[in-house]
Amino acid sequence: MESLGLLHLYYGDGKGKTTAAMGLALRALGSGKRVVIVQFLKGGQSGEIPLLEQLGATVYRGKAGQKFVFQMNEAEKAATRTLQNQNLAAALAQPCDLLVLDEAGSAWELDMVDKDLLQQAVLHRPAGQECVLTAHAAPAWMLDAADYLTEMCCRRHPYQKGIAARKGVEY
Repeated sequence: MESLGLLHLYYGDGKGKTTAAMGLALRALGSGKRVVIVQFLKGGQSGEIPLLEQLGATVYRGKAGQKFVFQMNEAEKAATRTLQNQNLAAALAQPCDLLVLDEAGSAWELDMVDKDLLQQAVLHRPAGQECVLTAHAAPAWMLDAADYLTEMCCRRHPYQKGIAARKGVEY
């Protein structure tokens, strides 16, 4: 029986969006599925990435420098936008059963990705391809298209008490 290839959207201001997406990637890998992950606007270390790669996931990530987009000058923004588009195009050239587009909503909102390419990747993906999006503020088209719509809502977070992100928990 052919997989339906549904669209998952994890969004909101709460912790757990990427964690949920990577958990699904792990589940898919454990079931013999091909997984491709694009992490928009993320650089640095994240504990799950090397393990997912060891298990067979193909991962595209990074940005031009370590600044947040709001800290970048126009040249840095252009370089980051170019890298995000290259990563997305490379990911789309890889056949997969599960495509994870982590921080797709932020890339969209901050104009750090070719919006037409992103919409094509999501709305016109191959038959049977499952797709996961994460977003802080999801654009209307993502909300409308999602088969699974999960809002993560922050009620309390250690960051509010000045506790910094911890290796192995937040990254």
